[in-house]
Amino acid sequence: MPEVIIAGGGPAGLAAAIAARRAGFDVSVYDSARPPIDKACGEGIMPDGLAALQRLHVTIPQSQVCPFRGIRFVEDSHAVGAEFPDGVGYGMRRVLLHGLMTERAAALGVKLHWGVPVTGISTDAVEIDGDRLAFRWLVCAGQNSLLRKRTGLFPSKTMRLRYGFRRHYRIAPWTDFVEVHWSGCGQMYVTPTAHDQVCVAFITDDLRLRFDAALPRFSKLALRLRGADIEGATIGAVTASRRLRRVQSRRIALIGEAAGSVDAVTGEGLSLAFQQAFELAGAMRAGRLDLYQRAHERITCSPRTMSRLLLLLDRRHNFRHRVWLALEREPGAFDQMLAIHLGSGSVRDVPPAQALRLAWKIMHA
Repeated sequence: MPEVIIAGGGPAGLAAAIAARRAGFDVSVYDSARPPIDKACGEGIMPDGLAALQRLHVTIPQSQVCPFRGIRFVEDSHAVGAEFPDGVGYGMRRVLLHGLMTERAAALGVKLHWGVPVTGISTDAVEIDGDRLAFRWLVCAGQNSLLRKRTGLFPSKTMRLRYGFRRHYRIAPWTDFVEVHWSGCGQMYVTPTAHDQVCVAFITDDLRLRFDAALPRFSKLALRLRGADIEGATIGAVTASRRLRRVQSRRIALIGEAAGSVDAVTGEGLSLAFQQAFELAGAMRAGRLDLYQRAHERITCSPRTMSRLLLLLDRRHNFRHRVWLALEREPGAFDQMLAIHLGSGSVRDVPPAQALRLAWKIMHA
């Protein structure tokens, strides 16, 4: 009997497997897909996510990634950006990340079962290929985890669904920032992934709108990409802001997007899953999944707040322009926001006078 069964072998599931194995558990991972597993995402890992990967001892070859040192928002004549307070982020292909995490898990002795889905669940066992397999702990990973619906931890309140598309362009990155371009139809964010390649992800709430039809609405970005070759296929996915009442029940826990998610525009999806993995392993070792519940709420608190703020800006075009203008006129304000978002700062660190000035500038922009 495996002590820990993980249903879902994406980055979140593999992070949980690595952390649980390092905590001394016998771990088995099951996934209906086979590597390399790709997904539509922005392919950027923030500094807090890289710190978590280092704790998992996942070695990232420097020659295959592209560092970026901050975030910049761009719209019309406005541009506001900030550098990370600690370290850099990495732009890297999703398939590369999955391969590195798979190798690390296998090296630790995690049993990996590809092309083998978990099809059923009971109180203390799962069903795999018609056989019943008992477990001590079960972890469900993945946004579309069907098992989640059978755990009693579903339904969840869906705050907002949006649609994402990702493609790669053969062009040298023009900046060492991740750029988030805003328009009335959504956002396109650009991540450098190699010395001659960028990843461009488009997020919208208009199901009918596709990448090529949307690109001209981002005039600055469209100009940058004019004449650049498209590499590979454009793939899509659903991004959701979803919060579950509970992420654990008795001997079952959820991790990553199975445990709820913030909108992809925050860039924090992978980082959150990696941080959750350590807390989950510690809670399983202590035999108290309620500890994981509390840690999960703490880890996701700031990104959820940022997600609500960014989605508010997405809906209100005029208000968004006033915010950009105010941030341009208040040096250091965007730096503070980015530090709070990444957990390197606190709202308490913001001088009251600065907060009042920013609010006044937004109101009178």
